[in-house]
Amino acid sequence: MKKILITAVVIFSCMAVMNAQKNELFLKKEFVFKGDTLKYRVLFPENYDRTRQYPLVVFLHGSGERGNDNEKQLVHGASLFTDSENRKDYPSIVIFPQCPQEDFWVEREKIDFENIEFPKKPKITKSLYLVKKLLDSYKKTEAVDDHKIYVMGLSMGGMGTFDLICRYPKYFAAAIPICGGVNTERLKKVKKMPIRIFHGGADPVVSREFSRNAHIELKAQGSVKVEYIEFPGIGHDSWTKAFQYPDFLSWLYYQSR
Repeated sequence: MKKILITAVVIFSCMAVMNAQKNELFLKKEFVFKGDTLKYRVLFPENYDRTRQYPLVVFLHGSGERGNDNEKQLVHGASLFTDSENRKDYPSIVIFPQCPQEDFWVEREKIDFENIEFPKKPKITKSLYLVKKLLDSYKKTEAVDDHKIYVMGLSMGGMGTFDLICRYPKYFAAAIPICGGVNTERLKKVKKMPIRIFHGGADPVVSREFSRNAHIELKAQGSVKVEYIEFPGIGHDSWTKAFQYPDFLSWLYYQSR
């Protein structure tokens, strides 16, 4: 038993080192706009060619990855894009911004352990505003395919994903909100957008009803491009299951505006 435990620790340590090394493929950057700074990491395609056009993906992390170290936002999801096969199959520019500890991706009227309420007309938070300006700057200065700009996120980032597409419905080609939420009255603007919604059926942190209701509303609005995928018995960590979904990335990169 002792040998098994030691082997497990060694394997886990090696995997952690490998992931850390792969994360270094994401360059550390800072975006400054009118005196405000947004820390972010960016991954460029292998053999980046400015004469081509590449999809642009922005990934919004959850509340636990907030801070100013420009590291924690890579904890979940980054390995999807540093995977060698995925880099070959889906060459793209991938941005992982980091929300400061004191801010949030979305405005909420009320939050505690049991209740979250989303306003009908929320103001955009400073951090999400900077994310949009950052994307604008990449559209102007890098080899971005304007028809293939995607947004995804988990938990707080899932809420931010909904918020961004509701504000800028003609900007994004597709979205993947994971265990997020939104005021459903805002969804009319995105009824034509391909959206894949994921949630854990036993999520104790962000109720699955937010995702279910978003799906119901989009269907009621006539959407034929929305999907809802729920994982029975899974708690808040539904992103692990979502990342393992068979066509998670291929579905995203297939979409075009």
